[in-house]
Amino acid sequence: MTRLQSLAVVAMLAVPSLALAQDNPMQTSVKAAWESLKGNLAKTAEKVPEDLYAFKPVPEVRSLGQLIGHISDAQFSMCAAAAGEKPAQSGIEKSATTKAALSKALNDSIAYCDKVIAGMGDAKGLEVTKFFLGQITRHGILSFNTAHSYEHYGNLVTYMRLKGIVPPSSGGN
Repeated sequence: MTRLQSLAVVAMLAVPSLALAQDNPMQTSVKAAWESLKGNLAKTAEKVPEDLYAFKPVPEVRSLGQLIGHISDAQFSMCAAAAGEKPAQSGIEKSATTKAALSKALNDSIAYCDKVIAGMGDAKGLEVTKFFLGQITRHGILSFNTAHSYEHYGNLVTYMRLKGIVPPSSGGN
């Protein structure tokens, strides 16, 4: 089983009663996984003080702000690929440096992905399309987006812990 298939199974198992009660169980599962993540991302961008946006635990890694920019870029790119559109924004990681700009970009990317997921029923979501991973379903792209964002949320959690900040997913408001 591939990593992406494993993620799809985990997403479906996370909300079996919801998935079975809906006309679009795959969309419901994709949306549930996304919903559990997006609030933590937005709260992180809001919670971390401006002066920590430049923080890097070691010089070889992205700064906290660059991670937020990277997540924003990726979300715009992947959700656009799932929708069959061009990304509305790009280059955020390389151009945005302030908390205000990065928080806005992140929230805009979340809103864009919300729109794409809301318009993606199972029939469209199961269509196979070209993606950098190869041929994949549109729901597969959305699941990969959630996995990718969770991966980098893990980086953000580590950065916050290093600075004594309780991450939103651990009960830190």
